Formats: sequence, structure tokens, C-alpha cells
Amino acid sequence: VSTFIAIVLIPGLFISRRLSVPFSIRNILRFIKLAASQNDNDEERNEKREKKRGGLPKHVAIILDGNRRWAQKRGLGTSDGHKAGARRDEVNGLMSLFEENFRSEMPFFQRDKIKISVIGNRTKIPQSLLGLIRETEEATKSYEGKHLILAIDYSGRFDIMQACKSLAEKAKNGLIQVEDIDENVIDKELMTNCSEFPNPDLLIRTSGEQRISNFFLWQSAYTELYFPNVLWPDFGEAEYLEALTWYQQRQRRFGRRV
Repeated sequence: VSTFIAIVLIPGLFISRRLSVPFSIRNILRFIKLAASQNDNDEERNEKREKKRGGLPKHVAIILDGNRRWAQKRGLGTSDGHKAGARRDEVNGLMSLFEENFRSEMPFFQRDKIKISVIGNRTKIPQSLLGLIRETEEATKSYEGKHLILAIDYSGRFDIMQACKSLAEKAKNGLIQVEDIDENVIDKELMTNCSEFPNPDLLIRTSGEQRISNFFLWQSAYTELYFPNVLWPDFGEAEYLEALTWYQQRQRRFGRRV
């Protein structure tokens, strides 16, 4: 695996704490509670609040990027930037980190009823981690309300390619007709179809660049794109709330997109 991409989709919140707090799934998922709290009040009050504010996004995608630029600005080496962003500077280390956190956070997932899904190319994931991913997905698959999706070795091109291969195989076997293939059919073949809201309402990229690159090429056609000035290791709760405020202002100004 030459690159490691962590893109997380949840119907509410997904961010990690600042650099001073160790990178962990727990530190990232603590913000889900903030999202969940939005639903603790009466539904009617929530609807009035959302109309007044312009509405909160149900599905947020965050591309955690900018480690190299963060290090360069501080006169540090590239490895220091990666360590700040993920605490390790190699894919094997990142995979080990994921495995460690999956094991330690399982009680937390189950206690807070958080559904876990992992998307991306699984062919290069170590067997021990792959088995743990399957175990975690199986144990949390019935949970509703909060859905955390982790993307490992994922790219928009890869997702579109695997969707095309799947449809071609189905057409070859007579399961579908070529003329039946449309946007809705393709949507169902994309890996993000595991979510109730497969297309993000808001996509945040912390790279310092104003482009989405090779991320969610299909899914982001009607997504609001937000590019904060801070890079990933410094992106925290305050910056996330700024993104939500920006999104609400956009909704009030231009209205909801369908």
C-alpha cells in the first residue's frame, strides 16, 4: 500500500482532537456524541432549530490531509508531519494502530450503538486486521442513528472501477440488462452505498488545497466543499464547528440541494 487515506463518513460529526491528544478512534468518536446530542431534544424543536439555522448536514466526509505541509511550515521532516497526523510514519504502523484501536474500542462501539463500516481496497490489508474489521462490522451492523465509515486504501477511481466491474459481471451473467444501467444503479454499486446517506452533504479537506483530488469523484457532485486554512494535525473541534456554521449559512443563502 503506497498511500493511506482516512476518510470518515458519519451522519453528524467526525474529527479528532488536536495534536496534543494521541490519535485514536476514541478521540475521533467523542465528537459523535456532540452529533448525537443534536437529536436528544424533541423532534419538533429540532426541526424548528434546523430551519432557523439552515439545517445541519446528515452526512459529513472529512479528508484528513496536510501532514507534509504542516511539517514544512515548522521546519520539520516529512516523517514528523506524518507522526503528528497519525503517530506513525509507515503503512504497517498505521495498520497496527487501526488493529489496536479496533480491539480496544469495541466495547465503546457497542455501548454507544455505533455502526462501523470500512470501505476501500481490502486486498492489501493484513489478515489479522481484516478479520477484526469483519468481526467489528458484524457486531455493529444492526445499530442505527450513528454510522462511522472508515476508508482505508480508498480512492474515487478505485470505487468507480470496482462498480463498473461488478455491473459488467452482472450483465455478463444475465442478472441485469445494459440498458437498465443508470445513475441509481451505479450508486448502489459504490462502496459508500453502505451508508443511509451515501452522498455527503458536506466534504471537508484539511490539506490546504482547494480541490478534492481523487476522493469521492462520483459522490460529491452535489456536495458542499469546505477547505479550512488549518492542516490536519491542527484541525479540531473549533474548526469543525466553523465548517458547520459555514454549511448552515450556505443552506440559508442558496437553499437545500436535492
